[in-house]
Amino acid sequence: MPVRRSGPTAEQSSPDALLIRRTMAEIAPIADEVTSYFYALLFVRHPELREMFPAAMDVQRERLLKSLLKVAEHVDDTAVLTDYLRNLGLGHRKYGTRAEHYPALGECLLGALSAYAAAVWTPETEAAWVRAYTKISQAMIDAAAMDELRAPAWWHAEVVSHELRTSDVAVLTVRPDQPYPFLAGQYTSMETPWWPRVWRHYSFASAPRSDGLLTFHVKAVPAGWVSNALVHRARPGDVVRLGAPVGSMTIDHTTDSGLLCLGGGTGIAPIKALVEDVVEHGVRRPVEVFYGARTDHDLYAIDTLLGLRQTHPWLAVRTVTDQQTPLRFPDAVREYGPWNGYDAYLSGPPGMIRSGVGVLRDVGLPSSRIRHDSVEELLTAGS
Repeated sequence: MPVRRSGPTAEQSSPDALLIRRTMAEIAPIADEVTSYFYALLFVRHPELREMFPAAMDVQRERLLKSLLKVAEHVDDTAVLTDYLRNLGLGHRKYGTRAEHYPALGECLLGALSAYAAAVWTPETEAAWVRAYTKISQAMIDAAAMDELRAPAWWHAEVVSHELRTSDVAVLTVRPDQPYPFLAGQYTSMETPWWPRVWRHYSFASAPRSDGLLTFHVKAVPAGWVSNALVHRARPGDVVRLGAPVGSMTIDHTTDSGLLCLGGGTGIAPIKALVEDVVEHGVRRPVEVFYGARTDHDLYAIDTLLGLRQTHPWLAVRTVTDQQTPLRFPDAVREYGPWNGYDAYLSGPPGMIRSGVGVLRDVGLPSSRIRHDSVEELLTAGS
């Protein structure tokens, strides 16, 4: 897996950044072995930490690798790295991670890297990683400490309704045990009682409500432990745990720019929340929603969107399915527009987001006006 670079060029990169990227390039072909060895080392040397992790470690290993790649990619880009590490630090609160755990994690990480990147591992490389890890861990510790002053590590939430919309899509509404502040367009992590310590990401499917209830759209995916439990097993009265809200796919209400919204599958959930957010703010601004699915039957939220359209003439809703058009979604967006003066919001499978961003750039929308969920998080969301 190649390490992509952004920010400073290779000529501008610091010596530490070059050494870190060289390490990542060395282990890339055997990355899964490296992360497996890291966790084996951690649990042998520090067995008391094993209970913090799920029984099955495949997703956890994948997330560690993605974190390392992210750090290597942006090691010289302070602004990007600071924001990423802040969210990472906040997210680790729900696992019970404390400041005293970080030295053990760092010790085992360096042990795994030095074992598998021996061909390029030198005292200078080790020193570079020590400096980088010290900076990384301190940023996460500081973010968690600040967040602890204003919010719990997690919320308990009772399922109050469970509606099966299709054979594999359910709409769940939950009541948190204490106020849960979030913004339309954000998402959270959820743990079920059936799979302890296994967290998956789900977007909020409604704007903040006066009654404090939260709604999620969940699609059961093959071999998806959490999603199948939520769709086929969860019932009113069950209690789940929620992490802190994250994500920046939110509306800038200081402008009156139009909104171009592309939602694929259950990715329509945050799009619906964004539309409701516009309604709540009472500002008339054009909102164009493209709702993509395989078949008409899979457009499970269409009645809700059409109901909003009937009462709000500034809202347009277009459906795109494989049955309706030979165009691939979101290529159908090219048929409409122009989109000058619009902010774009995309939510759905990672492939849809990547192709959608490409289409929007092709039609002249600058990257600064394109917002979407973290593709890295989506790769393990909903499973």
